[in-house]
Amino acid sequence: MRETLFRTKPLANLLEDATGEGRGLRRTLRVWDLIAIGIGCIIGVGIFVLPGVEAAKHSGPGITLAFAVAAAACACSALSYAELAAMIPVAGSAYTYGYATLGEIFAWIIGWDLILEYMVAGILVSIGWSAYFVNMLAQIGVHLPPSLIAGPFADPPGFVNLPAVLIVLALTALLVRGIRESAGFNLAIVALKLAVIVLFISLAAGHVQPANWKPFLPFGFGGVMTSAAIVFLAYVGFDAVSTTAEEAINPQRDMPIGIIGSLLIATVLYMAVSAIMTGVVPYTELGVADPVALVLNKLNMPWASAVVSVGAIAGITSVLLVLLMGQPRILFAMSRDGLLPPALSVVHPRFRTPYRTTILTGIIVAVAAGLMRLDVAAELCSIGTLLAFMIVSAGVIVLRYTRKDLHRPFKVPLFPFVPILGIVLCGCLMASLPWQTWVRLVVWLAIGLVIYAAYGRTSSLLARK
Repeated sequence: MRETLFRTKPLANLLEDATGEGRGLRRTLRVWDLIAIGIGCIIGVGIFVLPGVEAAKHSGPGITLAFAVAAAACACSALSYAELAAMIPVAGSAYTYGYATLGEIFAWIIGWDLILEYMVAGILVSIGWSAYFVNMLAQIGVHLPPSLIAGPFADPPGFVNLPAVLIVLALTALLVRGIRESAGFNLAIVALKLAVIVLFISLAAGHVQPANWKPFLPFGFGGVMTSAAIVFLAYVGFDAVSTTAEEAINPQRDMPIGIIGSLLIATVLYMAVSAIMTGVVPYTELGVADPVALVLNKLNMPWASAVVSVGAIAGITSVLLVLLMGQPRILFAMSRDGLLPPALSVVHPRFRTPYRTTILTGIIVAVAAGLMRLDVAAELCSIGTLLAFMIVSAGVIVLRYTRKDLHRPFKVPLFPFVPILGIVLCGCLMASLPWQTWVRLVVWLAIGLVIYAAYGRTSSLLARK
């Protein structure tokens, strides 16, 4: 039994899967595509919503420090992701790395965990996109019927959240068409989003009043740590870059650049925007869903506020696109390994995309987004991601000692301090989440283990060999 649960998949087999006739994905992504994919998934509600809400509730002007703490935890994990992604340029992200290093049972746990993370995140983001879109239509005099902008479980209830359903289906169709087209669309949206953020910084920076930064830590350092655990969700996305490793033209060189570059750019922008927000408007007034627009309205710049609203919609669209891009590739990798039914790992004969898992993901997310309420626990996304980061950091340590012979195009600096620090920091952030979140995670993992015991354990390719 122990040999079964902890069997690892040889790296040669992983690489063979990615290059096998009719089984691998098309390599079309360049380094700027990878950076844009990371930025596209990272920068969204984390810059347009969270800074104001968290500053008002937990950290005050110290929200800037909270972003730095969360970024430090992500940076340690990002370096570990970069080492493994360059060494194992195969679809599946943390699932694949866990299979190669820690064993099949850990691979299944992290794969099942990532399914929850990406699905829930996709549902939440699509519902949020719908809210912004409906609000934008209302500003130009177009009002959708209440029954078509909320599901039956919403408050107040409706029939279906039609905008959320339509945006998910539209992006799913784009992803089925091809990774090259999807990456090009994402690159354009990211350019628009960054232009809007730079516009905000240039307009508001000159109006900062340092007196608004005092006291810097009105809720103490504990408030900063609470905010750090929550805004950590704003950084979820750089790991999505690793799900496209099998489609990168030069993964050994470009994956580390894409992962670390997107995280670095996002961190600089998060800290700059949050510092300007709390410097222009007292933190006690920022507890709204659109703090960027609030700041510009305070400065009597309504035209800029409208532009920022368009940028927010674009930002959330790119987040949703990357979430819908990452999830199918994890299902694809698990199916190709035999842990899920083989029908899910069929590649489109023309587009060379994992079209069946893409369509399945799109349908599930669209239906759930059309019917569900927005108050699904966002902490589920955070705790699932933190667990994935810990496993990836542990995988780097294991491989360094068990497979010293492997070629590593990129190495985590200051080994083993950096991956150990990543494990500790992620563990501390997990510990700060509510106990109800832990219960939900345990229940989800228990369901997954039942499926693994009933199907995956005996159906995996390693078991059959």
